[in-house]
Amino acid sequence: MSTSIRFIGSAGLCALLLSSQVIDGQQVAAKNVQQPGLGYRSVSLLKVDGLEFKDLNRNGTLDPFEDWRLSPEARTADLLGQMTLEEQAGVMVHGTLPTGGALGAIGRGDGYDMAKTKRLVTALHVNSFITRLSGAAQYLAEQNNAVQALAEETRLGIPATISTDPRHHFQEVLGASSAGTVFSQWPEPLGFGAIDDAALTRRFGDIARQEYAAVGIREALSPQADLVTEPRWARANGTFGEDPALAKRMVKAYVEGFQGGDAGLSRDSVMAVVKHWVGYGAEKDGWDGHNYYGRFAAISEKNLQMHIVPFIGAFEAHVAGVMPTYAILEGATVNGKPLEQVGAGFSKQLLQELLRDKYKFSGVVVSDWGITSDCNEGCKNGVPASQKAGTGNIGMPWGVEGLTKEERFAKTIGAGVDQIGGTEESGYIVDAVHHGKLTEARVREAAGRVLLQKFQMGLFEQPYADAAKASSIVGRAEFVREGEAAQAKAVVVLENKSVKGKALLPVASGKKVFLVNVKAEAAKAAGFTVVEDVAQADFAIVRAPAPYQGEHPGYFFGGRQHEGRLNFVEADTAYAELLRVGAVVPTIFTTTLERPLILTNVKPHATVLLGDFGIGDEPLLEVITGKVKAVGKLPFELPSSIEAVQYQKSDVPHDSAAPLYRFGYGLKY
Repeated sequence: MSTSIRFIGSAGLCALLLSSQVIDGQQVAAKNVQQPGLGYRSVSLLKVDGLEFKDLNRNGTLDPFEDWRLSPEARTADLLGQMTLEEQAGVMVHGTLPTGGALGAIGRGDGYDMAKTKRLVTALHVNSFITRLSGAAQYLAEQNNAVQALAEETRLGIPATISTDPRHHFQEVLGASSAGTVFSQWPEPLGFGAIDDAALTRRFGDIARQEYAAVGIREALSPQADLVTEPRWARANGTFGEDPALAKRMVKAYVEGFQGGDAGLSRDSVMAVVKHWVGYGAEKDGWDGHNYYGRFAAISEKNLQMHIVPFIGAFEAHVAGVMPTYAILEGATVNGKPLEQVGAGFSKQLLQELLRDKYKFSGVVVSDWGITSDCNEGCKNGVPASQKAGTGNIGMPWGVEGLTKEERFAKTIGAGVDQIGGTEESGYIVDAVHHGKLTEARVREAAGRVLLQKFQMGLFEQPYADAAKASSIVGRAEFVREGEAAQAKAVVVLENKSVKGKALLPVASGKKVFLVNVKAEAAKAAGFTVVEDVAQADFAIVRAPAPYQGEHPGYFFGGRQHEGRLNFVEADTAYAELLRVGAVVPTIFTTTLERPLILTNVKPHATVLLGDFGIGDEPLLEVITGKVKAVGKLPFELPSSIEAVQYQKSDVPHDSAAPLYRFGYGLKY
């Protein structure tokens, strides 16, 4: 081998010059390495020095990129040298695995559409995909393996990287979290903030890593390092709260769990993508940046630095990826200069000057979904109820709406994005190079960063999941028990009033209970007698979904996000039940603190007031009986009124006037 290839930039690398001596020297130095397992379907194996290698490009010769004894950097450089511009551009988009069924266009239908997937992999050279498919573990593994088999058939056999939104929690919001019914179920990330135990968060990440890898998912589009400084913000649920130091601890532990330590990626890692760089939690009026009406965040330069703190935890753990926020940051400056009023995915100031230059991030910057797409009238003003929203109504090109698609691709990549999320339109990258809007060197740099991580995780050797073993790992009984225990621990006891001189919690079994939104079977298993008439009960349990109501219809995907109202009103069925039954018997009221709710009109009517972060009926009853002690502390303050919310600053934590419950509050019992 005497190929000489110059590769610039990948993951902070200096220019790397490969020669026969360097390659031969590394081969000699690596003679004692252990043969890795090789997963393959259509390629042949090469035998060299008694070892086996995959002949990915089918030329009958061991190329450096096929030689697992070499460094990931050397292999990346060789592979880039064999790739066309079109193939490199394909690496730089992160598509969606298409499925059949009514929701196939957004990946939630019945099985992958393999004909469409083959076109994306072979004709457009895409090899990073988000999956939104749900189903049994073995089925998911088999489906993902089928995608890898298609990738193996391409000219260079580049494996696919399959990603997902979070699947281990309770809330499902398209574009933010996915259904994951077969995975172990844990509290929302806010619950980990409430527990504030880095070891537990790391353990969760490790379990989620094992379950993802078992079905062939090797990229987690999480964690959210955003700070909940605007209480009405719709995405608070995926964060660790409003406190910078607490969030930093949890973010670092989360990344360490998913990536298998703090040293970066390895063959056992699921790469983490920390998001949303930066200031997303300061959204104006709490609206969400997925929507046209929520495209602005208000944040000062001083407070921007505070919002960066949780990301530092991710950097300390050598996080693989960073995802910029959709938001346009109003009021912020970088290096004394006002920010260009564009979404962060188009901001060279935020991505190059701040993220790369100041914080020395060397991994992959992957944009949030849809930033290069158009925002049409339906996107801006909502789709009428009589019409069905489709993918054509989705676009988040905030601040660059007037640019063409090609210009948006060029601007985001020029600003520092390496991979564009939610698109397979790699041809725009090629066109931008041909038209002088992007350089080939920048394309090589970006594609190289993505490919390097595939090598680091061993995907070129083993991209396939063991489908036969998937169901023994995903949803393992031990994992489920740990998740349920965390659900219970995260609960915050806000009130525990006395009944006949004794605090109601814990409640001894054997008593008669009236239930609202709690399964009777779970209460009976906990030792209670369920009654249908509240007058016959010793106490009542009322579970209430969190309130929300926005004046905007939540245009993103035509659905309503949990925006706007933070307080309960009598039109809320569960709250009306609290008023009714709370006047008759001591009542335990629990609601999910997916945002900092206003509970001022709940507190007087509840004997026990609990805040949960996603919990099943069985763990909830273990909290009520005292079998498991709730130890949660509020990861954000709970305001006393909507006026207090309106007058507080959007970018500052712990600043509402006279909060009903302060940050860190939680009773013992």
